[in-house]
Amino acid sequence: MIKDIDILELLPQRPPFVMVDKLTHYDKTSARSSFMVREGNLFCSGGRMEEAGLIENMAQTCAARMGYRARMELQSDGMVRVGFIGAIRGITIVRVPLVGEVLTTTVEVKEEIFSTSLVEMKVEVEDEVIASGSMKIFLTDQMASSGVSVP
Repeated sequence: MIKDIDILELLPQRPPFVMVDKLTHYDKTSARSSFMVREGNLFCSGGRMEEAGLIENMAQTCAARMGYRARMELQSDGMVRVGFIGAIRGITIVRVPLVGEVLTTTVEVKEEIFSTSLVEMKVEVEDEVIASGSMKIFLTDQMASSGVSVP
């Protein structure tokens, strides 16, 4: 069972750049998040979230997974580190979400070598897959700052 933790303790990003409300599932090879698309979001215009917002939501779900792992695993120092996207591949966006819709984003780790992870992701609204793809993410030794926005 996942321990309920404030999302800001898991992410290096800070408002208004946070695109995940809550981590809802975590295990060694996957994670799931939820996020309600709100009016006024940086990536919203005309009642819709832009494609870049979907990609950022996927990346931040990966970051939340790594942050949760850093906080919960005994061999970890508990510090959230900054990560960078090294590659984005095969992104398919079926449609963009509307303001008021709740995104459920799932990431599955396909490979993890040292500080590099290859993940497959999908974003759903209810039972409809609206986006999918894969990313390669590099975790740095740089610690996340609790008060600074890291885009």
